[in-house]
Amino acid sequence: MARQERAIRTRRLILEAAGAVFDEHGYTATTISMVLERADVTKGALYFHFSSKESLAQAVLDEQLSLGAVPPQPCKLQEIVDVTFVFGQRLLSNSLLKGSVRLAVDQCAPPGVDHSGPFRQWADHLVVVLEQARAQGELLPTVEPRQTVELLVGAFAGIQLMSRALTDRDDLAERISVLWGHILPSIAVPGLLTAIDRGPDRGLRVLATIDEADAERAELDLSRR
Repeated sequence: MARQERAIRTRRLILEAAGAVFDEHGYTATTISMVLERADVTKGALYFHFSSKESLAQAVLDEQLSLGAVPPQPCKLQEIVDVTFVFGQRLLSNSLLKGSVRLAVDQCAPPGVDHSGPFRQWADHLVVVLEQARAQGELLPTVEPRQTVELLVGAFAGIQLMSRALTDRDDLAERISVLWGHILPSIAVPGLLTAIDRGPDRGLRVLATIDEADAERAELDLSRR
């Protein structure tokens, strides 16, 4: 068990280091040596988990969806709004997420690295939530979930790239708030517009709730041992 836990920690350490290096240098300029130096692990440890730079990049990309997870909300449109704010907030400090986003828009990645995957995965995930919103009567009758979600994913990708270029993402939360200010009136029933929280600090507040729940679970696990 201890060996398994150590292997899990080592794999995560390598992924986080790779995310940081891919974010800083892009796919082409990144080398395995850079990742080894950043992670401070041996070549054998890295190749135990990842067979190549391509497989390492793919693993970084595959982490993206889980890093946008948020607690379920009674209002499913609020839940989708929360996903964007939490994702944006984590982009400020999470090196693994930064690297995954850089790889997703890096057109130099080879065919063996599916940089389109996160776009499809996010669309598929959010369509399910938007369908739930429609079942609960939250959407205008003209809304087509797949088209709406693909517009949202594309718009979000664009504004975070613009925010990174202009302010190193310092204004990303404000830009997300503005994005929702334009999108929500075109998809939500009027009665919901004032109830949905799209304040620029929404990501911070949701993350605080997540951290508090994680701390409570950790304390409960310790008490059971």
